[in-house]
Amino acid sequence: MDIWPGHWQPLGATVDDGGTNFALFSANATAVDLCLFDDNGMETRVPLRESTFRIWHGYVPGVGAGTRYGYRVDGNFDPPNGAHFNASKLLADPYARAFDGAFEADDAVFEKDPRDSATFVPKSVVVHDEFDWADDRSPAVSWPDTVIYEVHVRGFTMQHPDVPQELRGTYAGLAHPAAIDYLKQLGITTVELLPVHQFVSEPALLRRGLSNYWGYNTLGFFAPHAGYSSSGSRGEQVREFKAMVKALHASGIEVVLDVVYNHSAEGDALGPTLSLRGIDNASYYRLGPGGHYVNYTGCGNTLDLRTPHMLQLVTDSLRYWATEMRVDGFRFDLAPTLARSSDAFDTQSSFLEAINQDPVLSQVKLIAEPWDLGPDGYQIGNFPAPWTEWNDRFRNTIRDFWLCGATDTRELGYRLTGSSDLYQRSGRRPDASLNFVTCHDGFTLHDLVTYKDKVNLANGENNRDGSTDNHNWNCGFEGETDDPLVTRIRAAVTRAMLGTLLLSAGVPMLGHGDEFGRTQRGNNNAYCQDNALAWADWSARDDSLLAFTKAAIALRHEHPVFRRSSFFTGTAMRDTGTTDVGWFTGRGVQMTHSDWIDLHARTIGMYLSGADIHDVDPHGEPVVDDSFLIVMHGGLEPSTFILPGAPWATSYEVVLDNGDQATTSTLAAGSTLDVPGVAFIVLRAIRPAN
Repeated sequence: MDIWPGHWQPLGATVDDGGTNFALFSANATAVDLCLFDDNGMETRVPLRESTFRIWHGYVPGVGAGTRYGYRVDGNFDPPNGAHFNASKLLADPYARAFDGAFEADDAVFEKDPRDSATFVPKSVVVHDEFDWADDRSPAVSWPDTVIYEVHVRGFTMQHPDVPQELRGTYAGLAHPAAIDYLKQLGITTVELLPVHQFVSEPALLRRGLSNYWGYNTLGFFAPHAGYSSSGSRGEQVREFKAMVKALHASGIEVVLDVVYNHSAEGDALGPTLSLRGIDNASYYRLGPGGHYVNYTGCGNTLDLRTPHMLQLVTDSLRYWATEMRVDGFRFDLAPTLARSSDAFDTQSSFLEAINQDPVLSQVKLIAEPWDLGPDGYQIGNFPAPWTEWNDRFRNTIRDFWLCGATDTRELGYRLTGSSDLYQRSGRRPDASLNFVTCHDGFTLHDLVTYKDKVNLANGENNRDGSTDNHNWNCGFEGETDDPLVTRIRAAVTRAMLGTLLLSAGVPMLGHGDEFGRTQRGNNNAYCQDNALAWADWSARDDSLLAFTKAAIALRHEHPVFRRSSFFTGTAMRDTGTTDVGWFTGRGVQMTHSDWIDLHARTIGMYLSGADIHDVDPHGEPVVDDSFLIVMHGGLEPSTFILPGAPWATSYEVVLDNGDQATTSTLAAGSTLDVPGVAFIVLRAIRPAN
């Protein structure tokens, strides 16, 4: 086959009318073969003889879009010194835009086996996609206005009755009007998609007859996962992903990707050789003495963003998704791993500095999961502006108050008001706190109040996997029940946690299906359950819970006091005689120092003043936002709450109630509010006229 010298950039496969240019970085290879596969799987090897700046390249005339390919890279095989070159292994292009074919955990994919692995690994695909974006534009939702929905592309629609069967579990399924209309009616502004980069299942899972469902096992950092394409045609997943983004944007919904740049699917030294290990192991992975993989991720290896070409791979990938695929932001799995200069987390690391100065990446939504398994890996509050962080202290505090009978009142106060103790010192705002009560990892919200113990036997690990520290409570009965008392308590605490999440300062994130009672039957680690256990069951939807969630989100959208862009100060407001936030005991008096250190307090009132918060009405006129009193009672027994009087309000009107949600007449300030066991009640304060 003819081959021309081609060019060393851009990396990857770049197609034009005459053929395709291929470019692959390997600093230590002695030879690189481009391997082209026809429709029958016949392989043609084309040596890349040109090497510029350690990038091997060549232009192959006649090779067009849809061509399947891979690489074989030769060099010294010396694992103790970090070299794992082995020409018998077909390797994926790190810059491939699409993949075709399945991964099989045959012995041939492992380094110890001398056989050819080509039959058992996905092939890279040459892609040329001229997608018509037309008038597509990012919704550009401000952080304070954002409501995030963590969603699994496959699990969300696999059982959706209004999504056509052939589209379920795909990008096209998520883009279907039935799915988008649901998101809009719920009040979601931003979907955060669990990993959609091309991934493969771990060999250990495949041997147990399971597969990787969540997707945190990346093979290709530029390719949409082929398994989520409805067409099945080679490379079509790129077009289908773009169409999904365009459809969501047209409905005003942003798309954020959960991305995994901390490790790859190759695992530890006993894992399969699929791409980076065979291309140039020492240039891509963190290695310790004797060539052993450093494991800050718990997944066997750690990608080394201290090296120029690994950093380039990550930032090129991010820019590709932000520009070519038009996503609106990223949530970074195990983010401290990316920002370690040596062994320590470093706010001036190459990765964080590269993002900060990049004219594209610095403008998108950036979300850190602020912990990993490395030394000093818990870094919540330590990422620099403009990063937002998953706030597990919010999660644990809210669960403790509503489920565990534990009240650290000071901790609760910080979490409800945006966690200024974590984020203010770095110049960030309440939206630096991404608040959540549940996510993909752990119990669903329904299961959090239904099971005391995890039920993970289906994962094949003898129930050893999954967290045992869940801050949960089964409300007096283990598992499902129709007992009316248990059912009432579960409904009350579920709504209370949702209300607390959605009306606290910061950015709320819902796990998909939590708003209508999705269950995994007690499995709190369903990463390998690509089946009805983990898929959303729309036939079992709790419409009452869904109505409460919609009402809480609507309240948040309607009133800026619930989505503040600055921290509360506790100082006096102009001309009102109140402060911007007030804290009250059940007696209707402001909390004192002794109340703040009371670990047994179960009834708390939080007054949010809208007196100095101005919005604009549909006619462009400024209006003063309403003020609200949120009453939280975590005890099981009924109680009372005396409504604060002047100058806070003259009367109050109930606008949200986790109980029967019945409308309530106006209540006079100073009167006693009867509070049932486990109550979350939001009252609009009617203030005296000035």
